[in-house]
Amino acid sequence: MGHRLSKIVTRTGDKGETGLASGERLSKSAPRVQALGEVDELNCVIGLLLVQELPEAMRASLSLTQHELFDLGGELSLPGAALIKESYLLRLETELGGLNETLPPLKEFVLPGGNPPAAYAHLARAVARRAERALWLLNAEEPLSPLAPQYLNRLSDYLFVCARVLARLDGGSEVSWKRQS
Repeated sequence: MGHRLSKIVTRTGDKGETGLASGERLSKSAPRVQALGEVDELNCVIGLLLVQELPEAMRASLSLTQHELFDLGGELSLPGAALIKESYLLRLETELGGLNETLPPLKEFVLPGGNPPAAYAHLARAVARRAERALWLLNAEEPLSPLAPQYLNRLSDYLFVCARVLARLDGGSEVSWKRQS
């Protein structure tokens, strides 16, 4: 494989446009570019989560997720491409099932926090939801593979359950919402 980026300072975006992998140039405010940015930010937040103390199985899953998010970015960079596979969604659903078995039922809403790993998982979940909304916005203009936004929906669920598990590490607990009267 050749070099992907031989020069970082290109100046090609100085007038508010950016290039897709297809060679097409779009405004940096275009819905496709916004969706790409949201997916990139999500991957960065997962990177922050990965530098925390995590159960090894969760670490492996999140590392794989980062690669899958690059596939999603590739799909967004190549209009018409479909790189997200149903197996990605099935993997998340399977892992969700396993993690859910270890948790008590929710009796109240959970506040983001508990400990640093749980807080980062909650942040990743919120960014995943935002990225999903960006994909649905883009989909309204340019139909996407239905698996792309579905993947982000499953991922946000997975990240929420990860946060619940992580809040319990080392004897910790979740922070439940208490209605303020």
